[in-house]
Amino acid sequence: MRADFDAIPVIDITGLASPDPAERRRVADLMGAAARQVGFLYVSGHGLNETLFDALLAQAKVFFARPLEQKMASYIGGSTNHSGYVPEGEEVFPGGTIDRKEAYDLNLDLPDAEAATPMLGPNLWPQQAGFKAAASAYYDAVSELAQRLFRGFALALDLPEDHFEPYRRRPPSQLRMIHYPYDPAAEDREGIGAHTDYEFFTILRGTAPGLEVLNGAGQWIDAPPRPGCYVINIGDMLEAWTNGAFTATTHRVRKVAEERYSFPFFATCDYETVVEPDPRLLTPETPARYGRLMSGEHLFAQTARTFGYLKARQARGELVMAVETPSFGRQDHP
Repeated sequence: MRADFDAIPVIDITGLASPDPAERRRVADLMGAAARQVGFLYVSGHGLNETLFDALLAQAKVFFARPLEQKMASYIGGSTNHSGYVPEGEEVFPGGTIDRKEAYDLNLDLPDAEAATPMLGPNLWPQQAGFKAAASAYYDAVSELAQRLFRGFALALDLPEDHFEPYRRRPPSQLRMIHYPYDPAAEDREGIGAHTDYEFFTILRGTAPGLEVLNGAGQWIDAPPRPGCYVINIGDMLEAWTNGAFTATTHRVRKVAEERYSFPFFATCDYETVVEPDPRLLTPETPARYGRLMSGEHLFAQTARTFGYLKARQARGELVMAVETPSFGRQDHP
């Protein structure tokens, strides 16, 4: 990771939809440079309909304004596929403190018969008119954007443009609806502690400043919302797949100075996808730095390390983790 970046690059990805291979490659090379040097980028020209985000935000505001007992009727601990309401204090990174936030987590919504993993199945939807429709429409649209970005990143790695598509038949990509309440009298706590994301990459839209990215010199760089843009950041799995060529950069949300809503979409590959450095990216000078992981097992193992209801299930012997996977997150930074 470069030590000297002091801003997040902005890339117009309109050209990813061009019929001209040279234009698609031009945009992909810009994406690849940002992924290698920073691990974060803003994208414009994404084509997402603004009304879909507006509808999602409106539903989030209604839901999070409800009394706690009503929100807890959709508590994530009652779900079968890690979906539902996440109250403040439910999620704590190892070695960290309680984050100042609440959330609602949603996954690829599948019938029970199709559910074969801890991260796939029927979503736990709240009893709120319009919530499911708005969240589902946004999920579908951002999933299409994720597909385009996967193709761009493949080109940036000199891989076939459709390289990732066989691994994305039924990915357990997650949409989080996060609310950071503002209370000037509250104690000084971070919104989310320092971490890297577990999946391949994240597509983020937020409503207010607060996101910070750690550069190689140990400095926190602001990544505020930009009009018409989404924030993209590289996750653990893409760092491992590229043998560290792409950087999963540590980031956090500082104590907010105003009420903030954030909507990260964690784009990933199928649960059973084996992740290891692609042999085409290895050389005698750059041998494999990462071992083999199963994408979904890594995702669920890291999730189980941070969520209280999953840790309680493990303590009671109701949940036994199949594997222990390494944490890529660096939580020892200032």
